[in-house]
Amino acid sequence: MASGKKFRFMASIKRKEDAPEFGFGNNANNAHQRVLNPDGSANIARLGGNKFSLINIYHALVTMSWAKFFLIVSCSYMIVNFLFAILYYIIDPNAISGMIYSSELQKFEEIFFFSAQSLTTVGYGRLNPTGTFNSSLASIESFIGLLGFALATGLLYGKFSRPTAKLLYSKNALIAPYSNPRFVDKASTALMFRITNARSNQLIEVESQILFSYNEEVDGKLIRRFQRLKLEVEKISFLAMSWTIVHPIDDESPLRDLTKDDFESVDAEFLINIKAIDDTYVQQVYARSSYKWQDLIWNAKFVSVITQANDGRTAIDLRKISTYEIMS
Repeated sequence: MASGKKFRFMASIKRKEDAPEFGFGNNANNAHQRVLNPDGSANIARLGGNKFSLINIYHALVTMSWAKFFLIVSCSYMIVNFLFAILYYIIDPNAISGMIYSSELQKFEEIFFFSAQSLTTVGYGRLNPTGTFNSSLASIESFIGLLGFALATGLLYGKFSRPTAKLLYSKNALIAPYSNPRFVDKASTALMFRITNARSNQLIEVESQILFSYNEEVDGKLIRRFQRLKLEVEKISFLAMSWTIVHPIDDESPLRDLTKDDFESVDAEFLINIKAIDDTYVQQVYARSSYKWQDLIWNAKFVSVITQANDGRTAIDLRKISTYEIMS
């Protein structure tokens, strides 16, 4: 098999019309490899591209975490200061007037702080260049500093202004007993997971979609299939609290009669796509995630996240978003 793993059997999936092309083709994954990472990024390596093109660098800086962004900006600031300080120190260190030092180390510290003042165009006044070379170098450094801080400010604004959805997903998806008047005598179990908004902003017109991804053997070759799962509720007007997204496993569901071993045999994965409108920016935002067959919990139900605040208002406990209990 393409995955390198010999399954004991391949489960027979009830086939309906395949979902529209999802963008991952039909090549079977290696054993247990995700199609989507839990953070929603595609689990695809890109070979041969230019990772250091300006658009790739910009995208990486705008989308990376705040901690990593500030670490890169701080390190870049220190490195540029250090490089200019070395140039001042090696070529003409005595052409900087106002320095106070008693050792070579203190002398370099003075030059380093002069470099920082030139880069930021602060210029406190005690330290100033006197030679032609140092004056020219200070001018170049000030120019680079202006450009650098303008670039950092633009990236900072880009990170602040980029609308994104910050959703919390339950750590596991459940295969749980299910009862709903709409599906009487049709579904006794359901696939479900839970989401909530991690921010205090408002998400409206929230839509959800689940694609069931699995391997199927065709003419002795494994290919990847995608089927869209029908949901109990596909759209809500307002995500004020939590939303348990449910796929009833009825007679039409491709999950009908599948066991734990069946899900493993086809390397099942559930791809989650959430679309909403951010009321702050009045723009559409997206969030993605996935659950592998290892993330499924059988015969369990979620513990309620609804509680009461000290002032009597209804509250949601985000710490319980993944909490479940096994049913007896």
